[in-house]
Amino acid sequence: MWTDNETEHDYLNFGSVAKTVSQVIEDANEKPVSIGVSGAWGIGKSSMIKLIRNELKKSDESQSSGENKYVFVEFNAWLYQGYDDARAALIEVVASTLLKEAEARQTGLDKAKDLLVRVDWFRAIKMTANTAISLGLVLPPVGLVIELIDTGERLVHGDVDQSDLQMAEDVAQKVSGNAKSLISPKRITTPPQKIEALRQSFEETLQDMGVTLVVLIDDLDRCLPETTISTLEAIRLLLFLKHTAFVIAADDQMIKHAVKRHFQGIEDEIVTNYFDKLIQVPIRVPPLGTQEVRAYMMLLYVENSNLSDDQKESLRLGVCEQLSKTWQGKRVDLKFLRELNVELPDELVAKLDEADRLAPLMTSATGISGNPRLIKRFMNALSIRMAMAKSQGVTVDEASLAKILLFERCGNPKAYAELIKAVTESDDGKPIFISLWEESISTGNTPELNAPWDDAFALEWLRLSPQLGGQDLRGALYVSREHAPLITPADRLSPEAAEILQAYLEHPDMASSTREQLQNIQKPELSVIMDRLLAKAHQEQEWGTPPILDPCILIAQTDPAQAQRLVGFLKDRPAAQVKASIVPKLDGETWAISLFDYWLDDEDVGKPVKNSINSRRNNGNLTIK
Repeated sequence: MWTDNETEHDYLNFGSVAKTVSQVIEDANEKPVSIGVSGAWGIGKSSMIKLIRNELKKSDESQSSGENKYVFVEFNAWLYQGYDDARAALIEVVASTLLKEAEARQTGLDKAKDLLVRVDWFRAIKMTANTAISLGLVLPPVGLVIELIDTGERLVHGDVDQSDLQMAEDVAQKVSGNAKSLISPKRITTPPQKIEALRQSFEETLQDMGVTLVVLIDDLDRCLPETTISTLEAIRLLLFLKHTAFVIAADDQMIKHAVKRHFQGIEDEIVTNYFDKLIQVPIRVPPLGTQEVRAYMMLLYVENSNLSDDQKESLRLGVCEQLSKTWQGKRVDLKFLRELNVELPDELVAKLDEADRLAPLMTSATGISGNPRLIKRFMNALSIRMAMAKSQGVTVDEASLAKILLFERCGNPKAYAELIKAVTESDDGKPIFISLWEESISTGNTPELNAPWDDAFALEWLRLSPQLGGQDLRGALYVSREHAPLITPADRLSPEAAEILQAYLEHPDMASSTREQLQNIQKPELSVIMDRLLAKAHQEQEWGTPPILDPCILIAQTDPAQAQRLVGFLKDRPAAQVKASIVPKLDGETWAISLFDYWLDDEDVGKPVKNSINSRRNNGNLTIK
């Protein structure tokens, strides 16, 4: 499995871009600079941010002075959304970071403390978008005016207590500028002057400390328009001050959408200008081609292999160097990795070969389009299904399963349904109609595909090895059955029973709503439904009240034979998985009595379970043995 987080390891030769960005910041020589790192969701912006920071740290470490010249602030506005005002939060995080750094350096400490006091004032005025406009027009902050009016109304109507009186005093202090703990003691009377003093305080703090502040903004395009605009306004407040560098990672199209949504009615040209004025140096994360996708998948497999860290790093460096030469026609493939003087185990070679073959489709398929995050999720899904197959003793070829998963994710859903139907209706689980197309392709011809297979993706997918037409695919589809129940000819269900089964698999917690429908289902079909439910229940690792238990109980209540099957299944669960919360869930079912007796006699079953059973029996809730 691979985590869905940003990485500090460069798998895509993004290091060259990160070095360029860090060089721009260094060359600015303490002059203000703002850099926009744009790109679509999941393309690698967050990883680029990490790489840029690492490059600047390397530059710091190479300095002979011994003190770092960069102070970093990483800010994720998405984490504050709904909990705090992003504008105030960003400024406070920056000020707090500078104070901590000043304390460590023992330089610029007074300036840093003064800065934090001014930030307290900034937070106290509860700025909204309208407040910001008021400040620009030298008007009292709207938030304070409204707060004063609301407090005054409560005083006039006489519905007050001590907290209201305190609130009135606090509001009056804010408006009059006498809240000593919230503003600088310096006599600055108008909000624009205070904001200018805040900017000057930031600049003076950085000057005294002799550092450049590097603010790294991430996940801005995940935020709601209000949070996005708040963060941009905070950036604008600190932007273009000496000794500052802002690196903003976001999808520029999403930012422009937020601006247009927030400032309704403005023209597209103004929207573009708003963002462009914030960004001096726009950099776009390059889209991935087939070579990059192949390299990325291979290095992910290398990451999860048993190779030593030195061997992994050697392969990574070799791949990144080769990626920088792909414009010359160089390739990153299995042949190239074999030439890097690292002994590759057979299991890893099989996975690298799989990545080699899948990369072209991963690049071109509209459902993935070379997106690193989607590629990683695809590989995680494949890993989970292989683990399911192993745990249930189902023999599945990983390459075949990967090909099926790819079609499930990116192919025509109707075509995928046809594939499932062909497999389940075949006595040997082989989709014969596919083998005819694959045979035509193997002879160099292009078969004429009928609907719903008549698209470019299906044709490229058929060309992908291994060939599936001659394989028994029932095992591969069995471990993929969360999307479609696998029904063999012997298990064929009526439309009503199939609908209930599908509902149970997708929404087991809604099982009670089907109680009336279940009365019309024949017993052989109930047995098939229970088969599928218990197959899915095998995936549960804790037996308290998992959702899948609800439809199982409902079937058991409908058919005594299925009740005994459920009892047998629960008896087979490892004792450590059985939790006390399952006891009241089964309370009142006569068929559960033997199960409770079994758990009481099992010395491995935990005391909480046994105590729950005994407690309910002592209270007369359970039939005594």
